[in-house]
Amino acid sequence: MLSRCETHDGTCGEGWGLAERWLHPETLESLVELNELCLGLFAEQAAVRCAQPSLLLRQVGELWRVLDAAARRRAAACPYLLVDAGFADPQRWRQPAPLGVGDTGEAAYSTFFTVPGATEVARLVFTYAWHLARAHGAAARLLLGMSAPCAALIGHLSLRQIHSLAQTHQAWLKPRWPARVQVWRELLLAAASGEAPVLERARLHGLTLLAADARAALPERADPGALAP
Repeated sequence: MLSRCETHDGTCGEGWGLAERWLHPETLESLVELNELCLGLFAEQAAVRCAQPSLLLRQVGELWRVLDAAARRRAAACPYLLVDAGFADPQRWRQPAPLGVGDTGEAAYSTFFTVPGATEVARLVFTYAWHLARAHGAAARLLLGMSAPCAALIGHLSLRQIHSLAQTHQAWLKPRWPARVQVWRELLLAAASGEAPVLERARLHGLTLLAADARAALPERADPGALAP
């Protein structure tokens, strides 16, 4: 029997329930699929970074490899994207044309993901963000932590342009909260346990951090009312 906050696909939590009430099921299903790909990408990257790998990569890689399919699904079913591409930073999206030039603005961002799979994940993440920016501004704010200025800039791009950006600015793709290893451990261990209340706390912790990041970005990057509910 399902608990108060758990659903048949392993999702749970107040944030997910809120999103389910006003988002299309396909939007949330795509989010879970993207998160599964992103977590798999972390594990793939951890396997090839042999020289002084980051603690985050080591922890996520080790934990991800021991999770079964159901636990991986639970880990991915967060009400937010587990990677970021500067969705609260309008400066990087305010790039001059042409967007297809590979070195435009790239030097300012260090590359985190170097494995071949990063190209496809970046394309899917950028396309998903573009779709939300155009069609579901509130969802972009909730699921991606996207600021209103970024939503406006991304939404004005064409599909060809967003694919070009994903190809040439793959270095923008980073794990969310790369310095908060304990947050990631909490999420993955909760997913492994399958205990709904523990998993709900881990997901809500992420929502709290995402909200805090949005508030921190307001004074310098956006109108204080832009992210208000």
